[in-house]
Amino acid sequence: MRWQDERRSDNVEDRRGFSARGGAIGGGVILVAVVATLLGAPPSFVRALLGGGQTDDGTSSRPVDPAENERVDFVKAVLGSTEDVWGAVLSEETGHRYVPPKLVLFSGAVDSACGFENAAVGPFYCPPDRRVYLDLSFFRELAQRFGAPGDFAQAYVIGHEVGHHVQNLLGVSDRVETQRASASRAEVNHLSVETELQADCLAGVWAFHANQTRHLLEPGDVEAAVRAASAIGDDTLQREARGRVVPDSFTHGSSEQRVRWLRAGLKRGRVQDCDTFSSGP
Repeated sequence: MRWQDERRSDNVEDRRGFSARGGAIGGGVILVAVVATLLGAPPSFVRALLGGGQTDDGTSSRPVDPAENERVDFVKAVLGSTEDVWGAVLSEETGHRYVPPKLVLFSGAVDSACGFENAAVGPFYCPPDRRVYLDLSFFRELAQRFGAPGDFAQAYVIGHEVGHHVQNLLGVSDRVETQRASASRAEVNHLSVETELQADCLAGVWAFHANQTRHLLEPGDVEAAVRAASAIGDDTLQREARGRVVPDSFTHGSSEQRVRWLRAGLKRGRVQDCDTFSSGP
């Protein structure tokens, strides 16, 4: 993927190296900190006991791996590309103005308007605060656990989460939440699958236009994204974890569905081709 010459987005909020307020601190550590305070220990020493230098917003600092710097630059470049593409495509095709999301980089866990989340949930988008949340360790997991290495596989993940932001701007997120309120569990799962597959398709729409205007893709890039989409299909993940597949419990779609809808977006780059709700997953 040719990302090095892309414009870097200014909408990346770097919270790596800070533990979120929701994190628990062991009682023994707190006791030691209290005793240290009573004995006249410097505040900096007490803050270190509690997890690092304390910041004004109640988070605590931890060392950041300098090896991640290139991936941070990569994220800014990909996010900049999504901003440029959707800034043109969304208004042209739907009449909606594109307002870029913030992308929050975090380590381990993070506070969002959607609650306190652990990195184990993977990258996610939070509609109320219009932010994408990403722990860079997911990229390593994508390569090592899911067998989907490569820049474009990682870019697809970002494109998918930005796809959820596009849904939010189009009012899809609100409509889905309204329907969830009176839906059965099976219906809620089905709505979730349709929502996720549409985000896959919208990731493909972004990639189509980015390649048309900036020639981003290199040989093998699409295959890398397809491998990533296939590797994180519900059926594949369930087979790995349980040894069996339970379709009624799907929330993101099968590997075949995810690949099909990603390709649908990549084929012509049209938002109208991403109506998973009418077409069915």
